[in-house]
Amino acid sequence: MEKTINVAFIGNPNCGKTTLFNAYTGAKLKVANWPGVTVEKKEGAFEYHDHPFKLVDLPGIYSLTSYTMEEKLSRSYILEDEVDVIVDVVDASSLERNLYLALQLIELGKPVVLALNMMDIVEERGMEIDIHRLPEMLGIPTIPVSARKKMGLDILMHAVAHHKDKSPSSFEHHHDEKKRSGHPHNHHKECVVVYSDEIEDKIDRISERLQAHYKELTNVRWLAIKLLEQDAEIRQKYTLDLTDLIDRSYETDIINQKYDFIEEVISECLVNKDEKAEATDKVDAVLTHNIWGLPIFFGIMALVFFLTFNVGDALKGIFEVGLDWFSTSVYNGLQLLGAGDVLISLIVEGIIAGVGGILTFLPNIFILFLALAFLEDSGYMSRVAYVMDGLMSKLGLSGRAFIPMLLGFGCSVPAIMASRALEDPKDRLKTILITPFMSCSARLPIYVLFSEMFFPQHAMLVAYSMYLIGVVVAVLVALALKFIGKKKQVHTLLIELPEYKAPNARTIFIYVWEKVKDYLAKAGTTIFVASIIIWVILNFGPTGMVEDMSLSFGAILGKMAVPLLSPAGLGYWQVVVALIAGIAAKEIVVSSMTVLYGIANISSQVGMSTMVGALGAVGFTALNAYSLMVFSLLYIPCAATIATIRKETNSWKWTGVAIALQLIIAWGVATLVYQIGSLII
Repeated sequence: MEKTINVAFIGNPNCGKTTLFNAYTGAKLKVANWPGVTVEKKEGAFEYHDHPFKLVDLPGIYSLTSYTMEEKLSRSYILEDEVDVIVDVVDASSLERNLYLALQLIELGKPVVLALNMMDIVEERGMEIDIHRLPEMLGIPTIPVSARKKMGLDILMHAVAHHKDKSPSSFEHHHDEKKRSGHPHNHHKECVVVYSDEIEDKIDRISERLQAHYKELTNVRWLAIKLLEQDAEIRQKYTLDLTDLIDRSYETDIINQKYDFIEEVISECLVNKDEKAEATDKVDAVLTHNIWGLPIFFGIMALVFFLTFNVGDALKGIFEVGLDWFSTSVYNGLQLLGAGDVLISLIVEGIIAGVGGILTFLPNIFILFLALAFLEDSGYMSRVAYVMDGLMSKLGLSGRAFIPMLLGFGCSVPAIMASRALEDPKDRLKTILITPFMSCSARLPIYVLFSEMFFPQHAMLVAYSMYLIGVVVAVLVALALKFIGKKKQVHTLLIELPEYKAPNARTIFIYVWEKVKDYLAKAGTTIFVASIIIWVILNFGPTGMVEDMSLSFGAILGKMAVPLLSPAGLGYWQVVVALIAGIAAKEIVVSSMTVLYGIANISSQVGMSTMVGALGAVGFTALNAYSLMVFSLLYIPCAATIATIRKETNSWKWTGVAIALQLIIAWGVATLVYQIGSLII
């Protein structure tokens, strides 16, 4: 069998690397029209004409001068010897910005193929790229592709297969030969970018010393350039005495001269650059307005929740009817088989009620993720980070920190991982601490259930208020952390605002299906097991199986914490048990309530009426319900989130701080809501 070709996909954030990776491998990695989606490298297998390829999707970077964790990961992988071919995926509609990284990659001396992605946008904007002149100037294959439409994929991989052993060569810059300046070799024929005589002289002399001390080097010119830039990692690895050659950092000079060459490339290869006014600029004038940008964002999110409730509830009725039929059928079937009361109770009141109660909220979850997917793929979400930059800077954070917070509306796990895009470790830590306050989708069933039970006329507004409270609390905690910090920091936001585009149906499908699949998987595993455990601890006590749940192990455990939660209006052992179970996964709060009160279809009108009656009998009112939603919003994150915090901080101390912080704030805010509400009502 032929040797596997290792191909690394690299490029600027939001250039389409992950979409291209998915198109080849059939993987379903998350893609979105905003930067910071890929936070770690992903690998996949692929065959082209029976030849095996290993494809690696790397986090987006703007240059090989790395600052953030994801940039360091990408650079480290690219420098490894196991990479056979580098595919530099560029956004062809923003060619000028993307070429800076391309020039750095070419200088490495490894085989590079340029994938001109998003050519459809180039055509829509009335521009043209000379795909014959561009490879002449860069010295590498340049292949037009469309990852979204799966166009040009075979040609790209054909180029990869045939250039895996070839370095960049044959640069045709059309420079005056007099610019050779007496150098022993013609830089203009050998190098993609030729710098000033001063810098080229230093590169030559540094290269000679590197080759003398490190004879196995293959990327000598790139290393010489990085040493001139005083790159900390390269200087530490290659400890040469260069004080006679390097008297300062030449990074700014090198950057400026690279961009001079980029301007030359653009002038020769890009036609009709300003032919059409960009629709993006016109839309951004409204959506990123200094005054109206933030209200528009909250208005859009309000519309999302309007759809989540109204459309979701209409579909939910179908699930409720199906669950009723299934529960009744299983109950009757078990009785006909002569099953014992304990087994019937476990299956019907424990498993079906617990898991089925969660599944009825699937339409609401589906609508929420469908709406978020449209916002992400359209390019709007990155604008929110830009709009929030002013507020976030006042909190001692960059607007980029709001991206993980936005991801937190879906799931806290990838949201916390996305904090890797932040350069400053202190910013990362603060973002990790505040992100779990954003209301993840797992909490939505709690809001839907209790808002519809106790606030039927205003259920959508009540649920929406939870998301607003989460944002406000996250902002206040960030503000507190800013004052605790000793050092003042100035944050400058550098974020790409991609072109607006019509959401791609396949991208939307992959995003929503993965979220729905995760929800179903959680219902079939974590919630399934939790429902059984809850049923056991509620039906057994010190004396064995009990008919009165108040004598069960669950009641004993719950009553121990009742005094602590009473000031927050949550002094009911059943509520305490549900909240404790919710640490495994927030949806379990709802499934636990169904088991606690023996309601097979809790989201149906009959089920909700039964629950309201049972809670009302012990004095649980609408105010208690609102306090419960607030506490569920803010208290200890789920087990998966806790594990992610531990992994990302690499510290049990900060994991413990995160848990304690959320628990204290949840208790404080819920108590404040209940006590003030009690005075008013």
